[in-house]
Amino acid sequence: MPLLHWSPRSPYVRKVMVALHEKGLADGIRTIRTYADPMIPHEGLMRLNPLSKIPTLELDDGRVLFDSHVICRWADEQSEAGPRLFPQGPGQFEAERDEALGNGLLDVALAWLVETRMRPEAQRSAELVSVYRTKLVRTADWLETHVPDLEQRPFDIGHLTIGVALAYLDFRFASEAWRDGRPTLARWHATFSARASVPPTSFRDDPRPAG
Repeated sequence: MPLLHWSPRSPYVRKVMVALHEKGLADGIRTIRTYADPMIPHEGLMRLNPLSKIPTLELDDGRVLFDSHVICRWADEQSEAGPRLFPQGPGQFEAERDEALGNGLLDVALAWLVETRMRPEAQRSAELVSVYRTKLVRTADWLETHVPDLEQRPFDIGHLTIGVALAYLDFRFASEAWRDGRPTLARWHATFSARASVPPTSFRDDPRPAG
């Protein structure tokens, strides 16, 4: 059975877990809680993934897959069930563009988290935080106008990644209130959150494993 290095805190892990549920594969994957701190390399994990990042997937044939994009592509090719996450032909580039947008929003959020909650206070940069906030606001504004484009095509990796990214903002940056002034995006995300794949993969803080 494939083994996924997993954390309920990681948005990239959640992206993969939503994909596995969408494709009907979640019950065939074993998960192991793996501590991947961006500021402390995990020596054991680095033997599998030299970047010391999760998600990392160990396959039965000895191959190791990372990152979330690659694992989601693997899941899409393993099963004909559920939506085609990486469509071919019409919508292909829009799906992967929107995946890139969602990943970019997560990159901003994670850098923001490190800057404000993991660095010593004396080393924190108000200028960087201002840049991160500006990027969040501009991305959310763009998405507010982009919802009709999302709604006119079948569910794909773009919808999935944007949905998870917005959920991560709720988890870590609720005070930024991304829904304010964006009713169309808020409505779209409520529909995303009601998909059967989303509640079982919810974020939570948990005791971190040692090492």
